[in-house]
Amino acid sequence: MTEHAPSEKIAVALKYDFGDGAPIVTAKGKGKIAEKILETAAEHNVAIEENPVLAEALSQIELESEIPVPLYKAVAEVIGFVMQTGRLTRPDRR
Repeated sequence: MTEHAPSEKIAVALKYDFGDGAPIVTAKGKGKIAEKILETAAEHNVAIEENPVLAEALSQIELESEIPVPLYKAVAEVIGFVMQTGRLTRPDRR
């Protein structure tokens, strides 16, 4: 029997400004870098959604790049979840 090492944790941070196009990948990393991203998010009360498959896909995107169209639906679901937590709100339109 062969034992497999647990896969490294992956974290990806997204920035989304309503009305400014698609979300942008602002940070990404594996292992200790992923842990630091998650720690920083928690310190700043940023909502965290655990979705390893989506994180893996998003980790392939260059930093400061918009997410690609095929990931819109999955990311929109995450943004919807974050909005329900109350940690993301639509800015006032004046």
